[in-house]
Amino acid sequence: MEPPISRRPLTCAIVDDEHLALKVMAEYCGQVPFLELKGQFHDALAAVAFLQDNPVDVVFLDIHMPRLTGLQLAQLLPQPGPRIIFTTAHPDYAVQSYELPALDYLLKPISFERFVQAAHRARAALGHSATLPAASASAPEAPGEVLAGEALFVRHDNRLRRVPVADIYYVEGQKEYLMLYTGGGKILTLQSFRKLEELLPPGRFARIHKSYLISLRHLEYVERTRVQVHGTSLPIGETYRDAFMDMLRYHGKM
Repeated sequence: MEPPISRRPLTCAIVDDEHLALKVMAEYCGQVPFLELKGQFHDALAAVAFLQDNPVDVVFLDIHMPRLTGLQLAQLLPQPGPRIIFTTAHPDYAVQSYELPALDYLLKPISFERFVQAAHRARAALGHSATLPAASASAPEAPGEVLAGEALFVRHDNRLRRVPVADIYYVEGQKEYLMLYTGGGKILTLQSFRKLEELLPPGRFARIHKSYLISLRHLEYVERTRVQVHGTSLPIGETYRDAFMDMLRYHGKM
């Protein structure tokens, strides 16, 4: 008799043209009990050939590769296909990845903690059933949706403070600190934008300036050089404008 489906590991594959990155990701997979690594490839075309005949539940997919990019590879996979978790050292690709049904987006160098978070996201999206096809599994949340109890913990006044994701209006960078403006007041924490963005749910927040990250849920209006978030006017940085506008178009906000 077969074991219950919910106990079967999630099968996965890794595609990355960097041998060291491939090695690290494979080691990470080996440390997560519910992941079963079925293949690892540094050549995108070899990965496509394998995945067409050997379906898996999740693919950890590098975006920047020669001959065939990860974005192109994802579109060649059979449907219903595996859940995609993009990996890259190039943050500029983040908006492009949202145009595909990506489950998560990992920015290199990837910490084990962040990898485990993405693995759990995949497990939850598949409803603890590794046999569900991607088309019937839960889709990534829309920017306005917030899961019950969804929160992150930030260090504040020498202790960890729980901050509900839905309560965050925007975040302001203040040198090595971040000021979180939330429904419960302001919270100052020693944190980097990059680390915070790794912890926040993908697709719900946008960087609009080197000093500001905003919640799309609380975005009220957009002008050419400014936005208003929960009654506060904030500037749009020139280098962030195009990516921000592309994200708004994709999520149907303009």
